[in-house]
Amino acid sequence: MAKITYISAHDLKKLYDDGEVLICDIREHDEFNREHILGAVNTPLSKFDTTQMDIMGKNMDIMVIHCQSGNRTRMNETKFAQLKRDEVLILDGGISAWKSIGCTVNKNSKAPLPIMRQVQMIAGSLIVIGVVLGFLINPGFFILSGAVGAGLTFAGITGFCGMANLLMLLPYNKKQICSTNCQK
Repeated sequence: MAKITYISAHDLKKLYDDGEVLICDIREHDEFNREHILGAVNTPLSKFDTTQMDIMGKNMDIMVIHCQSGNRTRMNETKFAQLKRDEVLILDGGISAWKSIGCTVNKNSKAPLPIMRQVQMIAGSLIVIGVVLGFLINPGFFILSGAVGAGLTFAGITGFCGMANLLMLLPYNKKQICSTNCQK
């Protein structure tokens, strides 16, 4: 069982500059493709596999895991503790902390927005449209807002988001902009 230790972005930068660290980005592929720390390996939390992570990290003494803000890593500490190593470092504050101290990331502005941001934008827009049309044209349009709200509630309870699955089928969301293992 690995000991979990939080590391600051400044301390990670020192390790990164020495080149002796495996950085594992647990965000989903679409988030990783949009921006990531150069040399980081994408190991999405939705497909987390301790065996795969152990194999990737076997030749590296130091493994650092990060997400966007640190919330996902904090919530999944027990998964990371199952890795077969003495210690796993977690970047406190995620890639946001890394960027906040002036460290660069590999950005790809051509990559589509992360699926969940697309869902939030579309769902929010549909709710606003339903409310506005409900007041201005016909109260029946309030059903649109209610249906979207019910869909979001269902997604929160079950983990299945129909809108996200439909958005993933769109051609611009299928493009592989960056390999999942970008190297320095």
